Amino acid sequence: MAGTPSKKRTTAGRKKQPPRGNPQKAHISRDPAHVEKPTARDWIGAARLRTLPLAITPILVGTGAAILVVDVFHWVIALFCLIVSVSLQIGVNYANDYSDGIRGTDDFRVGPARLTAGRKVKPRTVLIVALAFFAIAAIAGLAITIRTQQWWLIAAGAVCILAAWFYTGGKRPYGYYGLGELFVFVFFGLVATLGTTWVQAFALPQEAWFGAVGVGLIACAVLLANNLRDIDQDRAAHKRTLTVLIGRTATRWLFTVFLLAAFAIAAFLAWIGYPIAWLALLALLAGAPAILIVWTYRDPRELVVALGLTSLTSVAYGAFLMWAFIG
Repeated sequence: MAGTPSKKRTTAGRKKQPPRGNPQKAHISRDPAHVEKPTARDWIGAARLRTLPLAITPILVGTGAAILVVDVFHWVIALFCLIVSVSLQIGVNYANDYSDGIRGTDDFRVGPARLTAGRKVKPRTVLIVALAFFAIAAIAGLAITIRTQQWWLIAAGAVCILAAWFYTGGKRPYGYYGLGELFVFVFFGLVATLGTTWVQAFALPQEAWFGAVGVGLIACAVLLANNLRDIDQDRAAHKRTLTVLIGRTATRWLFTVFLLAAFAIAAFLAWIGYPIAWLALLALLAGAPAILIVWTYRDPRELVVALGLTSLTSVAYGAFLMWAFIG
């Protein structure tokens, strides 16, 4: 009995140790018996449906530019281009979930846990799903290659898949070194749009180039909104996105310039002979609120809305440009 007070004093005298790791995920048990099983909603969330309009837009613009040249709608080729684009987008989203999860980057996230970081699914399973979507893109791309007899497309497709993987995968992912926006502009702007035009028309008119630049700029704006939301967590994880490198204010300006520059391109197309392109300015009904949120947000979660609005801006922009080219 005499030793009991001493034990109490010793215990009380110890300093309380701060919790280690990410407090946002402190509730997640490492015991497999207590890990919550993933639902269909979890898998759909990991696919990041808000980003899928970015995969649709270049197909719309590229197809419109192709019809402008050949005056024929090659709908089967266009459909397979869409399958390639959407599959790559979903594949890269699952690949990011896997790579950021095993790297520990998502341990610093404020938002909901991903499949890998939340330990709802084995990392290997997420990786397999990502590779499955890359395989779907490859098969659809091979079908386009056989149909068009443009065999160099196999190499181009391989480069696209490698770019999708090394965004956050590998030992030196370029997304961790401020190059994400550059690659998004090249692959989800130029390559996707111009590639769609080429396989349907075997030509690259100036309209396709202008449209590709506009599509790429809006895609970069979406990535900027995403990285602005995660700027503090990315800093903590030593993920040096462009937003981390240039800061919040410069990112806000860049986001605004990218969006408005895309609409300046639409206005130019309207001026040179495609008056329906003026209607693309209606997409600012979603784009303008996104700009306002980026400049005035207080809670990073508000930028999720800005991201979604910018994605909607993208697909509306693409639909109006396609209409302008074929109307």
